[in-house]
Amino acid sequence: MDCIDKATKSGSEIPNALSSEQSVHGPEHAGDVKKEPLHLVFGDVTLGVHGRRGDGKYPGKEFEYIFSYVTGGPESLVMNGMEWLYRTPRPTFWRALTDNDRGSRFHLKSGMWLSADMFVNCVDIEVAVDGVKIPFPCAPENNRYTGSERAGSLAITYTYETITRPAAKVTVSYLVNRDGEIEVKVHYHGNQELPQLPVFGMRFIMPTCADRFVYEGLSGETYPDRKAGGEPGIYEVEGLPVAPYLVPQDCGMHMDTKWVKIYRSSTLDNRTRKADPGAIKFSAKDGEFAFSCLPYTASELENATHMEELPPKRRTVMCVYGAVRGVGGINSWGADVEPKYHIDAGKDIVYSFRIS
Repeated sequence: MDCIDKATKSGSEIPNALSSEQSVHGPEHAGDVKKEPLHLVFGDVTLGVHGRRGDGKYPGKEFEYIFSYVTGGPESLVMNGMEWLYRTPRPTFWRALTDNDRGSRFHLKSGMWLSADMFVNCVDIEVAVDGVKIPFPCAPENNRYTGSERAGSLAITYTYETITRPAAKVTVSYLVNRDGEIEVKVHYHGNQELPQLPVFGMRFIMPTCADRFVYEGLSGETYPDRKAGGEPGIYEVEGLPVAPYLVPQDCGMHMDTKWVKIYRSSTLDNRTRKADPGAIKFSAKDGEFAFSCLPYTASELENATHMEELPPKRRTVMCVYGAVRGVGGINSWGADVEPKYHIDAGKDIVYSFRIS
């Protein structure tokens, strides 16, 4: 997407919603007046958000976020000095094939979702400040701003099109409040002409491997059709374990999750590779979500035919799912998954979660 073309096209349609040194303490922020406003920085091809958790009397942790118009999503999430993104988060549509997927030839029916998982096109971006949509603020539109703008909230919405034929549309909205919490709303727009989905969610790749993660949900590895034995509770998992299958495949799924917190103490900062342990938390907003937290992407697992062919563990790949296909295994890895555990690509999928 050409951000200058978009700014030219939309810049005259909506009046500017901000003024220099604006401080938002209107009725919609009643009860929120002690919290510091967000500091917005409108770059040529990025939008920066700076702030501090807490209030002036009891200062909290600082946060700095950068949303990119070029990569089509946030490219930096820094919380209390620690970077939590290695690559821009993307919608994810594929899980590494399981033995039953291969046996039922699911990949031959729905293989186009693998390419959609690897390549997706950002076709539109909208920005709203304190609930008011503003002209797309990339260069030269951003020249109207001074670098001193303040606000109570920022929302930026990315619209993607898949490279499937026909294409499907996905919208992802990030709403940042004064505490630095980010509310993420994900909407897959169904298309009846597309085959069943393996999964649908968002993939976050972190710079280094996590030390551990803690979550509230079901015990052990669970899938939609394999969760009856899961016990609700709070569980801690050391490292980023990968099931030692003869042929690497999808693993580590956790259904019906309320929240998950990931801890890291290593960074890519050449000044100090070890840092004070930091944590990032993903919390369900409405209902529950599924997640996996592994050292590999689906394509990396897919490319390996044996465990020793997997690359060294370097990153944390956190996927937050709104829909997951069952694994089957009804007749020794051959029969299709039962219909109620399919993901119909013709139906919309909408879910939300918070990052803090």
